Amino acid sequence: MSKESPARARRSGLPGNPSPPSMGPVRHRTQAFTPPYVQRPDPSLSVPWGLRVAADAGWRLLVVAASVWVLVRALSAVHVIALALAASLLITALLQPIVARFHRHGVPQGLATVLTTLCGFLILGLVGWFLVWQVAANVDSLSQRLQEGVDELKRWLLNSPFHITEGRINDFTRMLSDGVGTGSEKLTNFGIHGITVVLEFVTGSLLALFSTLFLLYDGPRIWMWTLKWAPASARPALEDTGPRAWHTLTSYVHGTVIIALIDAGCIGLGIFILGVPLSVPLAVVVFAGAFVPLVGAVVSGILAVLVAFIANGVFTALLTLLIVLGVQQLEGHILQPFILGHAVRVHPLGVILSVAAGGLIAGIGGAVVAVPLVAVANTVVSDLLHHRGETAHTTGPEVIEGQQQLF
Repeated sequence: MSKESPARARRSGLPGNPSPPSMGPVRHRTQAFTPPYVQRPDPSLSVPWGLRVAADAGWRLLVVAASVWVLVRALSAVHVIALALAASLLITALLQPIVARFHRHGVPQGLATVLTTLCGFLILGLVGWFLVWQVAANVDSLSQRLQEGVDELKRWLLNSPFHITEGRINDFTRMLSDGVGTGSEKLTNFGIHGITVVLEFVTGSLLALFSTLFLLYDGPRIWMWTLKWAPASARPALEDTGPRAWHTLTSYVHGTVIIALIDAGCIGLGIFILGVPLSVPLAVVVFAGAFVPLVGAVVSGILAVLVAFIANGVFTALLTLLIVLGVQQLEGHILQPFILGHAVRVHPLGVILSVAAGGLIAGIGGAVVAVPLVAVANTVVSDLLHHRGETAHTTGPEVIEGQQQLF
């Protein structure tokens, strides 16, 4: 018998060369050599809690910032329409009590609306025309007095204890002249686009006029039509918030008009007694500046002091400054708390930020309408939060949980 190789003997399964023991079925071998599956924890659980909260707040803030940016860009693109609508809301809040009084005395709603609107816009136009006429009639005398005032200031600085040399004064005068020349060139370049500005002003004025007419005549129906665009679940809260927001806007406009009249009367009378020219136009500027809180009062006060200095010298300018500061203190500590009250007050930081944002978006018109819009928004948000709190107290826990998930 021939010898076979050990490997061949193992394959043949001879008695002398038994085959290795069987390893069993394939699945048994797999179960024997593969480690058991270990369930891994959720990866989000390994992130620290503070980081998870920061991430959730971060992407929500990004969404809000993107929404605000899109809204600002949209308003900037149609700033004429937005300003006209905001101005019509302010004018409507001012004139609506007059229309209601006419209607209570038997005048038809349409006739009362037309008469009140036309008279209001006519008064605004006459005030603007009077302001331009007074400035144009006194600009020559002011230019002459400006040179005299500069010479007087130069002599006062030379004789003052500040040790200011004539060379420094000449350098400052030259720098001021260069600045005025640059400003004149800018005004000349701006005049090239004057036609566009005039067309935008006329378009905005006509749009504000027609919007005011419709708001005065059919304001409640317009409000109910606007509510149809809101979700059905939010309509009851918005319907209750609307009258309160309108009351806030009306109170703000009426109170601001009264405060502006008092400021303009006091400052105008004071500078008239001091013999400052253009006292009536300056009073009109003070009245208009009162509608831009903080910033308007400062600008109109500086203008009054500057005109007093140019026309009557340093002493009259100091007296005018004292009058302006006294009236502003009276306004801030007595008139605003007493007339406006706490319902429509906005924090000074909110006033500054809203005026700056409105000015950046839409110029002077945006600065005028920014504060009343912020006051109305403050009322709306506070009322909606109060309404939600009352709903949470009167609703079952299942519904409350669902509402919390929505927000």
